[in-house]
Amino acid sequence: MLLRSFFIATLMATASQAMAQPAYAPDIQKEQLGRGMTCLREGDSLVVSWRLLESDDKDISFHVYQDGQRLNTAPIQDATFFKAPAPQRDVQMEVRMVKDGQESAMPHCTKTLKADAKDYLAIPLSKPADGVTPDGRRYTYSANDASVGDVDGDGEYEIILKWDPSNAHDNSHEGYTGNVYIDCYKTTGEHLWRIDLGKNIRAGAHYTQFLVYDFDGNGRAELIVKTADGTVDGTGQVIGDAQANWVMDGNIPKQISGKMEGKTTHVVGRILQGPEYLTVFDGLTGKALQTVDYQPPRGNVSDWGDNYGNRCDRFLAAVAYLDGKKPSAVMCRGYYTKSYLAAYDWDGTNLTLRWLFDSQKEKGYSGQGNHNLRVGDVDGDGCDEITYGSMAVDHDGTGLYTTRMGHGDAIHQFAFYPDSTQLQIWDVHENKKDGSDFRDARTGRIIFQIPSKEDVGRGMAADIDPTNYGLEMWSSSQRGYFDVKGNLHAPQAWIPMNSAVWWDGDLLRELLDRNAIQKWNWTTQKADMMKDFRTEDCTFNNGTKQNPCLSADILGDWREEVVVRNQQSTELRIYSTPHSTSYRFPSFMSDTPYRISVATENVGYNQPPEPGFYFGSDKMPNR
Repeated sequence: MLLRSFFIATLMATASQAMAQPAYAPDIQKEQLGRGMTCLREGDSLVVSWRLLESDDKDISFHVYQDGQRLNTAPIQDATFFKAPAPQRDVQMEVRMVKDGQESAMPHCTKTLKADAKDYLAIPLSKPADGVTPDGRRYTYSANDASVGDVDGDGEYEIILKWDPSNAHDNSHEGYTGNVYIDCYKTTGEHLWRIDLGKNIRAGAHYTQFLVYDFDGNGRAELIVKTADGTVDGTGQVIGDAQANWVMDGNIPKQISGKMEGKTTHVVGRILQGPEYLTVFDGLTGKALQTVDYQPPRGNVSDWGDNYGNRCDRFLAAVAYLDGKKPSAVMCRGYYTKSYLAAYDWDGTNLTLRWLFDSQKEKGYSGQGNHNLRVGDVDGDGCDEITYGSMAVDHDGTGLYTTRMGHGDAIHQFAFYPDSTQLQIWDVHENKKDGSDFRDARTGRIIFQIPSKEDVGRGMAADIDPTNYGLEMWSSSQRGYFDVKGNLHAPQAWIPMNSAVWWDGDLLRELLDRNAIQKWNWTTQKADMMKDFRTEDCTFNNGTKQNPCLSADILGDWREEVVVRNQQSTELRIYSTPHSTSYRFPSFMSDTPYRISVATENVGYNQPPEPGFYFGSDKMPNR
């Protein structure tokens, strides 16, 4: 499919020019990534892909070898991707760097391609055993949200996976749930550890928001997550009181009855008393390194807006470079009424509170949170801000702005305009009034708004149509999509809107939703199927949200991988694109806003990762 004439191979630039964004500190802490080489089979084809690194010279090229024999005739310079006929035997594949026509003496990357290799990387899973609730109901487990981190410092990512029981509940529902588990796997299939969050952490999309990142700069990622009495770390050590049981059986204990004003019967399985903790775990071993009290505590349950714990247990989390140099963990509580954001720093020994934002102390900031959030330097000061739904919190923990449009289920933060490094927001709302708004991420100024009398439950933004300037945006309130000027296109079309992925070889983004990757065809005004995961015994997660375990640029070139579970949750599969491309860029993971959004992708209602610069069909240079 041909795009417009600006897709020309002679359009060249350095990575810094291609990825223009507000400047963080020159010595900002970042991961040291390796090549991330992948070798897969797609039908009769061998597919090899590898990372371009930020540190690579712009004129670097590559050679691809099979069992010591070079496959390419000329150095590969316009992509970090190679496709050739696949041999019917095990072979050793190798990618070598070329500089000034000479192969580099630097270490090369190698992978063994098995004769039975498929079009995905398979990771066998250790599925938790079934369980039975106190009221005698059996439940099973399925692989749910995932994240990535380099836990051993080798420059390649490991997978951190959350296991959800089949009786996981939304906060609005009562009922017992099984324990939540968090596992760590190498992409080779090795199971490194399992953390059991214990009976005093309830299972559901809004309870366990886990962050995987190298917070202390030692080259290895940590895990930070909310814990409780009875949590068992990866080495078998128990946090808090191993015998404590704070799960309610329908009777309201006298010690908390005064904190739950009004009569309620919706408490079975809820946890509305007992201590709450925040724990840092070692990423390599799963060992608990430090545990502190969770901030803020739940306090009086009814102070959050109901008397059965629905609103007090709404949690979010994020990674943010609040000083422009080092990452902090931001743990959040509440969004329907009052909201708190607590920023923590981890130095390898101590977890210290940097600041605590209280929405009640600044007018118009309560009740503005979403089921998700975005992080990035929206005001150009070199430090990250947190866009918390309809409000934003500055890097120092003070309010930046509020639109007062209230709660929503989806939010996107990009540079929507090709000729600007400023960030914009596309946000949707539940209040049956404000609909969707497109706004300036720095000030909250509304660029345009699509009011609606509906609960706008979904919204998406991506460049899917090259005939428009900039990105497109759409929502569940109506058919079609809007350009950055507010013009409506394809008014009869219904477009998938849960997520998106860079999958094929052009610079447009594809639609990732309901067990499939689809390509928007702006000519026919329909979404064309590219890959249906259901035909491969795979399935997506989280009900109507229908998202994979993870989608992100974790392996190979700049395109994104899709991490899904098989139907039985006995195997995790990392699918990487088989499509050729004539573009190459440094890994998206080298862009700090994108890396942060991958770290928060599992939070609340999953949103696709998004970079801090414009990426699309307009004026996007190759490297």
